Amino acid sequence: MNFEFPTEAVKEGRVELSVPRLRAFVKEAWEYAPSKAPVFYNPAMELNRDLAVLALQAYQKTVKREISVCEPLTGCGVRGVRIAAEVGGVRRVVVNDISPTAAKLAQFNVEHNDLSERVSVANEDANLLLSRYAALRKRFDCIDVDPFGSPVPYVDSALRALRDGGLLSLTATDMAPLCGVHPKACVRRYGGKPLRTEYCHEQAVRLLLGGLAMTAAKHDIGINPMFSYSVYNYVRTYVVVHYGAKKADKSIQNMGYILHCFACFHRESSRATVPFLKRDCPECGSRLSIAGPLWLGGLWDREFSFNVNGEIRGKILRHRKEIFRLISLSIDEAEAPVTYYVIDKVCDKFNLPIPSMSRIVAELRKAGFQAALTSFNSKAVRTDAPARFIREVVKGLSYSR
Repeated sequence: MNFEFPTEAVKEGRVELSVPRLRAFVKEAWEYAPSKAPVFYNPAMELNRDLAVLALQAYQKTVKREISVCEPLTGCGVRGVRIAAEVGGVRRVVVNDISPTAAKLAQFNVEHNDLSERVSVANEDANLLLSRYAALRKRFDCIDVDPFGSPVPYVDSALRALRDGGLLSLTATDMAPLCGVHPKACVRRYGGKPLRTEYCHEQAVRLLLGGLAMTAAKHDIGINPMFSYSVYNYVRTYVVVHYGAKKADKSIQNMGYILHCFACFHRESSRATVPFLKRDCPECGSRLSIAGPLWLGGLWDREFSFNVNGEIRGKILRHRKEIFRLISLSIDEAEAPVTYYVIDKVCDKFNLPIPSMSRIVAELRKAGFQAALTSFNSKAVRTDAPARFIREVVKGLSYSR
């Protein structure tokens, strides 16, 4: 098929696709090629799509039945095509894009991979498409919302089009608001105030989940996060939804605030749906800053993470090592406390040499505290030890090298 723009063939996973030749649409090295092309395709998101294949296969084996999947923002169709070709037990995939050009390219990729019997391509507004599947017996088992920017405009429609016990996957690439650079935009979109902290990527996931939990509660739906991560310039979460007012109430109980001291690194979390007056740091007396309301519950389900990890074997994955590391660290930190300490930041603040991360974890555990490395930052530790004790450990190890 001939298109009115230059394309090229790429292989990803087990499929072959035609995608825009991105280098043809940029004039300067700093330009973001995917947004310049007539159809959106981002090769840097291959790891995201790899994990989507693994997570959907783990979910399908958990529910032990054939599943239906919707990708309402498909671009060239790569994610939906890969899901249909690589995830066993998928009965039907619906992919959609509001751009006629994108829908045409997606249809070509579906046919090129001989998937027309299981994959249908729509060309309409994403929310309108999802609303067509809101009736009880038409809902999807899995919906994957992967926008360029925030997923918030599609969350209401996605929740109504998802069956009880279904899997909702959300990507957010609007990291500036979520990490505190544009706090007003974050409050507007996600209903929570961010802080510019060293653990801002975890905060971003918690703000995304907090906004989702409150939106879901309006529909008497509760959420259970199964797997979350941050890579490159985005955050991603997989959530199983459960119908019922009691389930929604249980989710809301996981909402609260993070109190952070920028002077001494002290932080604590408080589960509450209304603000409170405590504002002084208990360690140094400085004024505490507050992030939230946001999600303070778990970000991972350990069993689900194990199942995702088990799906790596036999899959064609270009980023296999990175994915394995990401999942392994997530399993280790699944039950660890909220937020993490970036050791480089602590050492820089107090003018200390940087000690070994493994030695820090060992010392914290030896002292009886929880301690685990985190998938969010390779130079950070997640622990329930107080900030003052972490400073003592880092100082002791720095001078004993």
